[in-house]
Amino acid sequence: MRTAVVPNGERLIAACRSAGVEVIYTVIESLTLDGRDRSLDHRISGILVPRGSADAHMVDALCPKPNDIVVRKTASGVFNATNIEYVLRNLGIEYLLVMGVMTDQCVESAVRDACDRGFLVTLIEDACATTSAERHAESLRGLPGYCRIRRCAEVVAEVQRLADA
Repeated sequence: MRTAVVPNGERLIAACRSAGVEVIYTVIESLTLDGRDRSLDHRISGILVPRGSADAHMVDALCPKPNDIVVRKTASGVFNATNIEYVLRNLGIEYLLVMGVMTDQCVESAVRDACDRGFLVTLIEDACATTSAERHAESLRGLPGYCRIRRCAEVVAEVQRLADA
């Protein structure tokens, strides 16, 4: 996380901001203090992030700016548990760059669901992580067809070329 995911996330977010690309955050956070609204998976897994709790805050280096969109979700699948598709369509977004944790859970769900809804997705493999290198690699092996998989440096260069054009 400290040596790859966070620094790569910082580079990607900075490139997107300088190119005028919308940066949207998702975070697990219940709508309630007791988590009664969270998904069955989160209940079984013991994931409880009460509304307003410190666990719902992002890593300082990757924190949103005041005018950024933050989508709070109560399940692993952001498309199933939020209005993110509605927001993306309102913004006219067709292409998604996806990074985050956990590669084999939230990230993979987002990629698959976004593709099924007609978004063109690029997963930034070195800006994602999960509990082990093996689980990360296995997740990546199952995603071709749902997305392009690229390294952060490649995507930053693409974003910069688009901004220069």
